[in-house]
Amino acid sequence: MKLSIHSHQLPLARPFTISRGTLTSQDAVVVRIEHEGCEGLGETTANPYYGHTVDSLIASVEKARPLVEQFEFGRPEELWNRLVETLDGDMFATCAIDVALHDLFGRLQGKKCFEVWGLDGSLICDSSYTIAIDSIDVMVEKLHEQPDWPTYKIKLGKDNDLEMIRRLRQETDAVFRVDANCAWTAEETIEKSQALEALGVEFIEQPLPADAPEDEKVRAYEQSALPLIADESCLVPEDVALCNGKFHGINIKLCKCGGLTPGLAMLKEARFLGMKTMVGCMIESSIGISANAQLLPLLDYADLDGAILLKEDPATGINLKNGTITWSELPGCGSALRNN
Repeated sequence: MKLSIHSHQLPLARPFTISRGTLTSQDAVVVRIEHEGCEGLGETTANPYYGHTVDSLIASVEKARPLVEQFEFGRPEELWNRLVETLDGDMFATCAIDVALHDLFGRLQGKKCFEVWGLDGSLICDSSYTIAIDSIDVMVEKLHEQPDWPTYKIKLGKDNDLEMIRRLRQETDAVFRVDANCAWTAEETIEKSQALEALGVEFIEQPLPADAPEDEKVRAYEQSALPLIADESCLVPEDVALCNGKFHGINIKLCKCGGLTPGLAMLKEARFLGMKTMVGCMIESSIGISANAQLLPLLDYADLDGAILLKEDPATGINLKNGTITWSELPGCGSALRNN
């Protein structure tokens, strides 16, 4: 096998603000693995919050080059543990390699990844569209720029959270989901959940910080009027069991958990435990989004709008229009670089 790496910048159509800061462009790293005339693509994103830069990601992938290129190609999950060990736990870099291997494996078989796993591609939910924190008037503009979605995910974490939701509710009857990105206390979560429930909100994503006291997480879980979905508290496979009894469901991100191999296992475990399942995305091109989408048959909720937030997508893949997802005709994860 032959591995190659390149980076690209993904300018956003609008600045994207959450409780931790604002992005106008996203740096990403693409891994390409070639074997027997086919290639697989994987993508990961730079993320200062988790300590990853383009340079650090490329350096990590380079460390794995001998392992990948000497791998006697088989099922991608056979290599995952060795990748994590070689990369000293760098899940973002592991994700790009693991996704590229799954994409390649599917392409060589002429099947989509979810078909390789024995999943039913007709059993998929719609995606939400994310409205980032801004002035209320601008948030209303963002909603009207993407009308007719069945569900909107609203980023919260400011003093006027409830005012934002009340104003947006005047503009649409769509379902709302809210994401506090670790910005609330248990008391705020319980109090705001009651008002949000009355405003047609479906659930609250990660209201408390991941390092909040365990008793506070349990109190919020037991007393919230709305289901709580873990994000920052559920990064890797070991976290799923730890979230049970503190969250009603989990939202996984492939970059955070290390790719499709652990993502598949985490969702299956959560379903076994009776928890709701969700896959979210970073701001990424259709390479990353199409990989995330392979997990749709296992999901209750999806948030796969990352490529729609871009000024220009350098790749093709799944089609997402007003929340409805249509599969790519390509096998594997179904993505391709436009200028390949």
